[in-house]
Amino acid sequence: MSPYFDGIAPIEFEGENSTNPMAFRHYDPDALIMGKPMSEHLRFAVCYWHNFVWEGNDPFGGQTFERPWFPADTMELAKMKADAAFEMFRILGVPYFCFHDHDVRPEGTTLAESHRNLHEMADYFEAKMENGPKLLWGTANMFSNRRYMSGASTNPDPDVFAYCASVVKNCMDVTHRLNGENYVLWGGREGYETLLNTDLSRELEQMGRFLSMVVEYKHKIGFKGAILIEPKPQEPTKHQYDYDVATVYGFLKRFGLENEVQVNVEQGHAILAGHSFEHELAMAHTLGIFGSIDMNRNDYQSGWDTDQFPNSTPEAALAYYEVLKAGGFTTGGTNFDAKLRRQSLDAEDLIAAHVGGMDICARGLKAAAKMIEDNALEGPRSERYAGWTTAQAQAMLAQDATLDGIAAQAEARELDPQPVSGQQEKLENIVNLYV
Repeated sequence: MSPYFDGIAPIEFEGENSTNPMAFRHYDPDALIMGKPMSEHLRFAVCYWHNFVWEGNDPFGGQTFERPWFPADTMELAKMKADAAFEMFRILGVPYFCFHDHDVRPEGTTLAESHRNLHEMADYFEAKMENGPKLLWGTANMFSNRRYMSGASTNPDPDVFAYCASVVKNCMDVTHRLNGENYVLWGGREGYETLLNTDLSRELEQMGRFLSMVVEYKHKIGFKGAILIEPKPQEPTKHQYDYDVATVYGFLKRFGLENEVQVNVEQGHAILAGHSFEHELAMAHTLGIFGSIDMNRNDYQSGWDTDQFPNSTPEAALAYYEVLKAGGFTTGGTNFDAKLRRQSLDAEDLIAAHVGGMDICARGLKAAAKMIEDNALEGPRSERYAGWTTAQAQAMLAQDATLDGIAAQAEARELDPQPVSGQQEKLENIVNLYV
């Protein structure tokens, strides 16, 4: 038990009529949605980094948070931080958590010492996980240290590539040991600032080979979880190679990994790439690489990744609509890659932020499930494409169909097709009936 959250009781479900800001109004873990408990649909996870590592700094100011485990540069402080983290998981009742290696262990004076620290913290986690949350995914921080200023696997220095191989190998070992359900690679600096000093072709080949070796090692150690890439278009680099879902899919196809690697899609990153969250989720489903999500939002008046907790039911509903259409999560889940505002200083703020985020997701899930059960959007969608279900239309897509043959049919029938309304405004009204 950690004293940091003293006085904060476990969060309870009180129903929609509750006015308690520290209670769930919509998230009832055992409530059945489409025949499955809400907790199994959402598979909530709390991230280690923003909640227990971030000090409240921004580009114009330093630390505002004062946590008793800061700076967590000793094993004693790292374990104090873990005590607080698992106490927070207990209060929220979340089934999962996620971490980077750098989040949970102090940096050693050597690579070997850093690895020893990580494995010692894994020992500490194992004892806490006996009656607590499971690991949704592990990952490696290969972007904060100055050695990664020119990238990780894409670095022009082969020694950095080798260093990264050691870091990822050990992180995968710990994730496997802790029965993690996924392993994520987020290329925080896998990109470039300028083409003046960048060999684009070489860096993509390095990144492709590195990912192939990660997949090979997964099978070598018998890790049954999914390997995930998290797309992101920019910040900190000008252009990142994993720009969006479609870009990642093209990269995976190039290296023959499209059946081995899936994506972890973040709402904030989707917005930075110029897409909606539901677009990226629909694209991942369509391309067969949907894996997991990071649920957060950006401040739409700011042009950068602000990592705020979700608070829009319509956005959450459209996101979970696509998740449900994709068949729901298998190894994936809903990770809150979100952080407090730097003026929110109290321990209670950490809890309140997740209570609100979890409730918004639950409310969105309920709306999405009802839209699917009522055929509210799929009915009009099917009607719009009904012409393509006829034998004549399907024949145009057959392998033996030819452009000139189809042209001849159109001319013989003297076709003059007229536009039909897409009814977007009506469909938007239908969505608003549910949210």
